[in-house]
Amino acid sequence: MTISVKPLGNRVVVEPIEQEDVTALGIVLPDTAKEKPQQGMILAAGPGDRDDDGKRIALDVKVGDKVLFAKYAGTELKLDGKKLLILRETDLLGIIEAK
Repeated sequence: MTISVKPLGNRVVVEPIEQEDVTALGIVLPDTAKEKPQQGMILAAGPGDRDDDGKRIALDVKVGDKVLFAKYAGTELKLDGKKLLILRETDLLGIIEAK
């Protein structure tokens, strides 16, 4: 049985992108010394919030976007062995675009 999460309102499900285990100088970092990931890939997005008239306000992000998020934002959960975060769209800092 596969479990999936469908976020509500202005929330998104993000899979954090882990940082490198080795620095540029070749020093291996233990898990305790690593920063919490601040980049991730959007796996699911809610329909958006509602305005005062009840109309949906679409999110600025979509599934597949690579995003930056606040360091301690969101709620962590584990699904199918993956570490995921549920974040509000306001916790997202930007979309990373490749050029």
